[in-house]
Amino acid sequence: MFAKIDVNGDSAHPLYRYLKTAAPGLLGSEGIKWNFCKFLVDRKGKVIALYAPTTKPESLVTDFEELI
Repeated sequence: MFAKIDVNGDSAHPLYRYLKTAAPGLLGSEGIKWNFCKFLVDRKGKVIALYAPTTKPESLVTDFEELI
């Protein structure tokens, strides 16, 4: 379990600061709009992609498989 953390603003958790900088959203936005945004990160911590909240997890299988 994780504690509740901030993902936007001055008190954003360092992990989310990194994720948002490495994979900005639409038009370069670095704010997370909704809690179902998904980040794909490789084994070395490099952010590969940011997926919209409406992206179904099943549609990410090919991207996951390419990283394995």
